[in-house]
Amino acid sequence: MSFNDQLIAIMPKLRVQALALTRNRSAADDLVQDAVCNALAAHASFVPGTNFPAWMHRIVRNKFISTLRRRRDITDINALPEAAFATNPAHEDRLVLKELGRAMMRLPADHREALVMVVLQGMSYEALAEATSCAIGTAKSRVFRARRQLEAWLLGEVNPTTEARSRTQTSRLLEAGSGEDGKLAFGVASD
Repeated sequence: MSFNDQLIAIMPKLRVQALALTRNRSAADDLVQDAVCNALAAHASFVPGTNFPAWMHRIVRNKFISTLRRRRDITDINALPEAAFATNPAHEDRLVLKELGRAMMRLPADHREALVMVVLQGMSYEALAEATSCAIGTAKSRVFRARRQLEAWLLGEVNPTTEARSRTQTSRLLEAGSGEDGKLAFGVASD
């Protein structure tokens, strides 16, 4: 069988291989065409009587790899998504989880228990209320407050509830501690 006849006979198998490599019909046809051109140009280097299909499959594979390398080398950097340039290192995830664990431990025990049961275990508020012997409203409140507190701690914010409570207590103290002349009267001698 002549070189050209062998080449024509193996074309369907080369297309299958190219399609498996590129996963795109158009790219596969281009790859086969380039491989056939390379084979025709290297016709003199083929030793008759050797494994022609293996030689051709090797040419297709090498051409595919060369195309990938060439495409990688000339990729327009502006066309790439930002995610291709940098990824978050795995240690950052571990640090976030450690920070979350520390914040969870700072929660009051009943809030932490409610949060774990609802968020992690998927328990309903009704089941939580029954398990902790409290009203459904109390169960919902505990989960809400725990989430809100964790969010505040993890985002580095002052807890809005604590801040509002602190302002209210301060204003009550100021109202209760001021005398008729508007000066603070906390039992401290004034000048």
